[in-house]
Amino acid sequence: MHTLKLEVNDTVFDKVMFFLNNLPKNDVKLTVESTTKSKPKKLNSISIKTKGYRFDREEANAR
Repeated sequence: MHTLKLEVNDTVFDKVMFFLNNLPKNDVKLTVESTTKSKPKKLNSISIKTKGYRFDREEANAR
């Protein structure tokens, strides 16, 4: 038995999977690992100017 590792682009993934799935099941064991590389999300902060704003608890509770 041998191990084969493939890195396949999304454009040909379906074709490669079709081929591999058509091989004899007792001779080939197929394991799929998805390794999508995404950019880390950048978090931005904002400031809210609240000078002169008065919080009214009763008005908030009425909502």
